[in-house]
Amino acid sequence: MKRNKLALTLAGLLLAPVPGAVFAQSTAPQDQQTTQTQQPAAQTQQTTAPSPQASQGNAKQLQTITVTGSALPRVDTETPSPVTVITAQDIARSGFTNVSDVVRAVSADNSGTIPPSFYAGFATGSSGVALRGLTVNSTLVLVDGKRAASYPLVDDGIRSFVDLQSLPLVAVERIEVLKDGASSIYGSDAIAGVVNIILKPGYQGVEATAEVGNSQRGGGFHKHATLLAGMGDLNADHYNAYMGAEWNQDQSIPLSKRSYPFNSSNFTGIGGPDLRNGNPLNTNGSTIGTVAPAGTTAGGAATGPFQPLGPCTGGTQLETVPGTGPNTGTYCAQDQAYQYGHAQQYTNRDGIYGRFTYKFNDTTKAYADVSYYQSVLHAVGTPFQIQSGVPHNTDAIELPPGNPSNPFPGQYALINYAFGDLPALTNTDTHNVRGMIDLQGTFGDWNYEASVVGNHAWMGYTNTGLISYQGLLNALANGTYNFANPSSNTQAERNAIAPPDIAQNHADMDVFDFNVNRELFDLPGGATGLAAGVQFRHEAQLQEQLNPGGIYQSLGNTFITGSRNVSGIYAEFDAPLLESLEADVSGRFDHYPHIGNNFSPKIGLKWKPAEWLAVRGTYSKGFRAPQFGEGPGSFSAGFVNSSVQSQGAPASFLAAHGNSNYVTVPYALEEGNSGNPNLKPEKSQSFTFGVVVQPVSWLNASIDYYNIRKSNVIVPADPGIALLNYYNTGTVLPGYTIQFDTPDPQHPTAPLRPVFVGADYVNGDWLKTTGVDLDLQAHFDFSNGIKYISELQGTQIFQWKEDIAGNIESYVGTQGPYNLSSGAGTPRTRGSWANTVEYGPLSLTATIYYTSHQYESAQDVTGTTACFDTLGANGGPLASNCTLASFTYGNLVGSYKINDHITVTASVDNVTNRKPPIDPLNYAANLYNPTYDFAGIVGRFWNVGVKVKF
Repeated sequence: MKRNKLALTLAGLLLAPVPGAVFAQSTAPQDQQTTQTQQPAAQTQQTTAPSPQASQGNAKQLQTITVTGSALPRVDTETPSPVTVITAQDIARSGFTNVSDVVRAVSADNSGTIPPSFYAGFATGSSGVALRGLTVNSTLVLVDGKRAASYPLVDDGIRSFVDLQSLPLVAVERIEVLKDGASSIYGSDAIAGVVNIILKPGYQGVEATAEVGNSQRGGGFHKHATLLAGMGDLNADHYNAYMGAEWNQDQSIPLSKRSYPFNSSNFTGIGGPDLRNGNPLNTNGSTIGTVAPAGTTAGGAATGPFQPLGPCTGGTQLETVPGTGPNTGTYCAQDQAYQYGHAQQYTNRDGIYGRFTYKFNDTTKAYADVSYYQSVLHAVGTPFQIQSGVPHNTDAIELPPGNPSNPFPGQYALINYAFGDLPALTNTDTHNVRGMIDLQGTFGDWNYEASVVGNHAWMGYTNTGLISYQGLLNALANGTYNFANPSSNTQAERNAIAPPDIAQNHADMDVFDFNVNRELFDLPGGATGLAAGVQFRHEAQLQEQLNPGGIYQSLGNTFITGSRNVSGIYAEFDAPLLESLEADVSGRFDHYPHIGNNFSPKIGLKWKPAEWLAVRGTYSKGFRAPQFGEGPGSFSAGFVNSSVQSQGAPASFLAAHGNSNYVTVPYALEEGNSGNPNLKPEKSQSFTFGVVVQPVSWLNASIDYYNIRKSNVIVPADPGIALLNYYNTGTVLPGYTIQFDTPDPQHPTAPLRPVFVGADYVNGDWLKTTGVDLDLQAHFDFSNGIKYISELQGTQIFQWKEDIAGNIESYVGTQGPYNLSSGAGTPRTRGSWANTVEYGPLSLTATIYYTSHQYESAQDVTGTTACFDTLGANGGPLASNCTLASFTYGNLVGSYKINDHITVTASVDNVTNRKPPIDPLNYAANLYNPTYDFAGIVGRFWNVGVKVKF
């Protein structure tokens, strides 16, 4: 692996037995069946790069490459910007079988990253990377240096991004991760960095792999197979053609196969509340309905004890609230987390990629490629229930007298109930087609490249089991749905209450690129270089309404629409001022309709005062144009789980409710945001400073400090500010909309709790994040034939703070920003430490991964730094010291080459079977954090496979 090395100052911290790096670095030769070709300007190819000790004279004899973040071919892969290169061999050593796992294991991926396991999110079925914790829309993902179409669903109803799971791994040559601003070359979105997925330029031969795996705790059976076949030698035959195919299937992991407390809604065993469904005092129904008499007139309160509509079957159990009057009685308690919860849902992904390259002569060649990838997700949810606060409050819904399910003659009956006969399912069927034609050559002293890319993604998105408010009212009035005996309902009666929700979504990215480069004149350090290019692209996205007309209960909503034509022109000039000093200057001008123009400059310097030492730094300006989800006509509304108490309500507000469940138990708070046509682009200023050292031949190390400041940050208006204002003053801030719940049944005259808070997206003031990246790599070749490679990689965030309406909110080391994706938080430290031993045909890699602890506060919701976790005894934290503990686990990957044709592989993930730490706040999972601790809920997982070459 050729890598721009990372951060030395953290060595003392990260060299402890705790983490560091994702992939062991090596300089292993490329597969001999891979065709070596001249490197084009717009993409990169594996090549032998010089070490820091290579002289300028020797370097000129080596093949040039183009590194991500630069438009110029170069010999020295150590650019002024830090770039991590993950080769196909590194990927094989990691044991990962998809691009998502490879990229998200990079330590710089942080807050705002999208885990594949967030099935209840707006962007269900996808995975995205967020370098520097600046969300997925500030990290640009490229394929062979070109933009790709966005996922047809947007994150949180606002952020467009490239789904990493739509990229087939079988054809990947390597992945380059640029951890620096790059708007000066690529334009919008490249504020935090760039991930460039580089596909194989050619291949000869046939290779097939097959792998199966399973978890020790049960569930999640895994199957993966690939085929790679190619023919033709560019030099001898003037052509190369190859194709790759891939199939990956993962079965679901029910929470019932996992241990307590992650498999339960009853947290009393760890000092928390019993959140099992069925208790009318918590207004959450089970699949065995509970009713209470409510008098002879509509809208009355309970007049007697509640009782179940039938025997407690189907996994429910009888519970009693002692007493004789209202708010007492019996009910069928149901642990829906145990019965319906899943840590992993069923997915099936398959794709095919093909490339044909033709060499016209020694200076001119062209290639065309096409890919198709399909991803299917079947996600099982918990049954929807009558009780909900939005968009219509149905907590006090009643069965009228005479309804077949009403056991109280002449009286209304309050009911709470979950529709167990209406399976709650989310199905996505996503397709991605991409084609590209590329021509490269020389004209006089100029090298040129012209390319055209067409990329179309589309999705069928279906939800079933959602409750229609009007359908529910009709069923209650007409008695057409049997709540006491659901099995007797016809499919037509079920469809009347829960019609399927079907949407068709799509996204497009069509790009024309033309660029040139050449040497200009000599300076003391060598020849100067100039590159320039133009780009035209068409972007479009349509995401149909998730909840059209608000007809479904407890379902958020989103509608995204837009299209635009964008143009840009850029240039880069590289000047080796001295043999020891290089300067690189680049800039790009972009035009966006209805938004305006933007110029993004960048300057980088690299100084080598000694052969074993390089000092580098960059300064750049970047921007991010408003995306379609932030623009006019688009809107979104989603839910977070929190209580009035955890939202920061004062003691007086809580006391007015007698600290009842109305204010202490979490409920679904809907947060809405609307597109704003007056938004300005986000702007950024960033600089990096790093040191790269190779004091001895077997050790490489680097440290890079980064400092990024964004202004005009596009954010939802802070709901925490509006909520605090309401709780303290009883008024609604200008620019906000707040809708309120029905009264507290136990304190009907007390102030109402909010069930919806919303406003337009706004340009906030600024955010700033700083930190360092570290990479230490050592490799040894012993006389007995043993090779040992060790690499430690880590990222330490010093600060991550944001100014919203004059309030400075700090998130680093906390579970904020809570409204971002799944409330996963911003861990201060992430890293890994990989160790590889090779001996003859045997290769063995052990990797330790680490994520630091997080304090469970969330200023973007509460407006304070106080503990947000109030699920413990007496309203205190459920997690120890109000802290999500750190998480460390290890993977073991091995391979044995039987002969030149057959290699067997095996791996064990989470070798120690470590469980995840308790996280009461994360709303993407049940008591654990799937973004950083997913390996813990999966547990020990084994894989065995075989690779065959012909």
